[in-house]
Amino acid sequence: MQSSLAKSLYLGLAVLSLGAVTTVATTAQAASKAKVVSSKTLTNDGTKRNVQPTGKNALYSKPGTVKGAKKVASTATMKKLASSKKSADYFRAYYQKVTNKGSVYYKIVSMDGKYRGYIYGGKKSGTFAGGIKKASTTKSVAKPANTTVYFAKPGKSNVTWSAPKYTQYKASKSVKDTTAYASDALTITSAAKKTREGSLYYYVTDAANPAVNGWIYAKAVTTTKAATDTFNDKTDVKVNFNTSAGKTVATATLTGLTDAAGKVSTAAGTAVGTSATSQATNDWGKAILTGTGYKYSRSDSVNLTALANAKTGDTITLSVAQNATKSTKIDFYATSGNGDLSQAATPLKAYTAGKTAADDTVVFPAAADFAGVEGLNFTAGDVTSYLNGANLGTLYTPNYTKDKGTTQYYTTYKLFSTLGGTYGSTTKAFYVGTESEGTSPAGTTATAATTTYFANATLTK
Repeated sequence: MQSSLAKSLYLGLAVLSLGAVTTVATTAQAASKAKVVSSKTLTNDGTKRNVQPTGKNALYSKPGTVKGAKKVASTATMKKLASSKKSADYFRAYYQKVTNKGSVYYKIVSMDGKYRGYIYGGKKSGTFAGGIKKASTTKSVAKPANTTVYFAKPGKSNVTWSAPKYTQYKASKSVKDTTAYASDALTITSAAKKTREGSLYYYVTDAANPAVNGWIYAKAVTTTKAATDTFNDKTDVKVNFNTSAGKTVATATLTGLTDAAGKVSTAAGTAVGTSATSQATNDWGKAILTGTGYKYSRSDSVNLTALANAKTGDTITLSVAQNATKSTKIDFYATSGNGDLSQAATPLKAYTAGKTAADDTVVFPAAADFAGVEGLNFTAGDVTSYLNGANLGTLYTPNYTKDKGTTQYYTTYKLFSTLGGTYGSTTKAFYVGTESEGTSPAGTTATAATTTYFANATLTK
């Protein structure tokens, strides 16, 4: 009996001991789980946060070592994405978390939005390492010799984009339908290739319609202008818009005109004055004269007479007047040098005396405005010539320090590219900055009080 009791006590102690060990192991395991000690949204230039997997780490719903983290994509999957030949498999980093173990995790999303989660990013905040590394989604190449092109197949396919598709997160269509711009001459201002696919893209601007711009697949444009003349002398009237000196600044066609009975004309020489007058509204003339710097008024007595006497098959002359001179403001941007830039650029600030300088606070010198006839188109070359002639081709920040240090830095901004537009509407200029140590050529000079050519915000802190 004593023997049985001894055995029971021995077994009981063994079970208790095993339970104690299990409890200790569980506690130790729980204690080993990392905890997030800091979190922040990444707000620097998005193009500098484009990354690609290295294939060394998986993607998780939370930082991988934090309790409750679930695997979103395995290491094997991330390894496949690392060697992908598709731009859609690049990622954008947008959030950072640091654990008490000193590990940095970044929340990333693939360019096509298919994958999203946290991945190990090394031990240094702000640096991409471990499971991800920086990615250059495009690379600049030389422009073609002929920079004047046209839409090859106007329509809803192969339109312009804010950036080549999937090379920037949420790149979007700038123009969704190019049909209305079939005969517009486009100017190539930059060229780039997708790093993975190798496909060529051009950044184009449209002097006739400045809102038409963006990146377009190279094979979606052509150097041949499409034939668009469909004049019908039985139903239409040609129009020349002339200045008082007899210069033709634009042409148009009044189409499908009706006779005195209100029926579409069926013969050349039919009187269609009432129909022509009704169709030739001020808004009609404004659309045709976009970019010319001239304005049309139907109520002008010369124009009313010409319209009233119109006959199908005729060419009539309508009078236009030149607009007044108008100043054009410029938005100045810092860029990494990859075209335009709405995706890849950040606005510069105008420095004012007594404020805290930084690498984006620029001293703008006094200069005459960039001005021309309101509504008249100007080219990117016109903006470039103005900036260089006004000593705005190179800009400087005042001296500044970093991280509470005493070393004096300044940034030199060199003009990289510009955009065309119309006088009276704000345009853009893009600069590439280089940081240096030493005394800034700008010294402590403030932005000139008489400067009105820039549209940028003024530094207030």
